[in-house]
Amino acid sequence: MPAYAAMEGTWSVDLRPSLDDAPYSQPMILTIAADKGITGSFYNSEILAGRAGTAQGRSCVAFRTTDGQGFYHSSACLIDGRMVGQTWAEGRNFVLPWTAERR
Repeated sequence: MPAYAAMEGTWSVDLRPSLDDAPYSQPMILTIAADKGITGSFYNSEILAGRAGTAQGRSCVAFRTTDGQGFYHSSACLIDGRMVGQTWAEGRNFVLPWTAERR
């Protein structure tokens, strides 16, 4: 899957609310199957379900994880070699934009 190969692997996700905040990152590991299904983990939580897609010149992923108390819906697109994404914490009522660099 050449379109998705650049998104696979291990990423360091910058989860700071502000770029002025102290560094805070968590790992994201993505594996994309031939059917575009995603496995791996984000913030040390297993990806429960996810898909990859390409449109309008962008390759993107979207997936769901849980911390055992609520669901987290994340999506990101590969832009200039880094992932630009966001996570919606459904039960905690917030959306957090983030970026990720390959480890």
